Amino acid sequence: MSIEITTLPNGLRIATDHMREAESAVVGAWVGVGTRNEPWGANGVAHFVEHMMFKGTRERSAYALSADIERVGGSMNAHTTREETAYYARVMPEDAELACDIVADMLQHSLFSTKELNRERQVIIQEIGSDRDTPEDHVFELMHELAFPKQRIGRPILGKADVIAKLPRSAIIDYVKRHYHAGNMVIVGSGRIRHKALVDMAAARFGKLPRGRSSKSEKAQVKSGVFRKEEDIEQLHLILGFAAPGYHSQAIYASQLLSVILGGTSSSRLFQKVREKRGLVYTVQASHIAFEDAGIFEIYAATDPARVKELVPVLCNELLDVQRRITPGELKLAKAQVRADMLMGQESVMRRADVLGHQMLTFGKPIPIEHILEGTMAVTRTDVKEIAKRLFSQRLILTALGPLKGLEDYRKIVGRLR
Repeated sequence: MSIEITTLPNGLRIATDHMREAESAVVGAWVGVGTRNEPWGANGVAHFVEHMMFKGTRERSAYALSADIERVGGSMNAHTTREETAYYARVMPEDAELACDIVADMLQHSLFSTKELNRERQVIIQEIGSDRDTPEDHVFELMHELAFPKQRIGRPILGKADVIAKLPRSAIIDYVKRHYHAGNMVIVGSGRIRHKALVDMAAARFGKLPRGRSSKSEKAQVKSGVFRKEEDIEQLHLILGFAAPGYHSQAIYASQLLSVILGGTSSSRLFQKVREKRGLVYTVQASHIAFEDAGIFEIYAATDPARVKELVPVLCNELLDVQRRITPGELKLAKAQVRADMLMGQESVMRRADVLGHQMLTFGKPIPIEHILEGTMAVTRTDVKEIAKRLFSQRLILTALGPLKGLEDYRKIVGRLR
């Protein structure tokens, strides 16, 4: 592997993935904390913190944080998920030290000024509104709330507008003190960057970061059920969901291949039978969303409400059929897609940084791509049929958003899957 790892005396891990042919480098910090680690009264604080890290430090204004990177042709970004938050800059190799300095400055010396906080809370409230106005995104948030009822992991990443509107500065500061420490963070470099160089940079800038233990969260429990929300929009957005394995399960390989066979490509079963042959949808897809200790297998479709009576039986029939029949060609194609996606992803410095950061937080070590490919290629047709039986024999997680008049009731749809 091209990956090297060093742990500083304070427990901070530095991981690099050197790419000889790369023309750029990514330097960032991956923090093992997200929506599922938020206090009950502060939903959205993880994402709010991400925004506030860009709003000025003791040494740099909000403008300077961006301008200093952009002046050398680089770019900065961040993202928050239910389990992780990441901050990263992509720069030319000679500017890696600047990138490390800015990320370190943001994560340790942000001011969280009241003026900036009040301005940014309005930005986030608008972001929440934008998500609500995008049904193909909003329906997935509704599905997670349904699948993980009264659990932190099920709450929206952006938070609730009424909570964000009142979230005090103290909640931001307490959250950072609790979770942004050496034991819960990995400094990642990928591309044309040498390991020793990043270790030296990080030691000089993060060496005094407090020790700490990785953030813990409540065990996730996926629940079945139905959530139907009537809205006056053009299409009905529908998700058929099922409890699925988490990252640490060996069954994840078969489940991911099943998602490709069902709805991962334009030659997949659902795309061909639902869209190409019947014209029932513009969008239909299958995916396996995995977390540390749980997952959800999702079938998503957006359709004309007048066609949903025809759509649902076709979807259910395919979920039944895949439990009985998978052709050698289907499995071969799915494996080729997964393999190509992984190997092509090796060409991206950003993707390799993100994968490395995620693996270090989730598994405590990098997972060789050869190991993942071996697990994928070892899956048999029997394995895929068995995981399909396991998944689709469970009670359904049904989420629907839009004009609901033509949608069958929950019990009838569940009956179609038996």
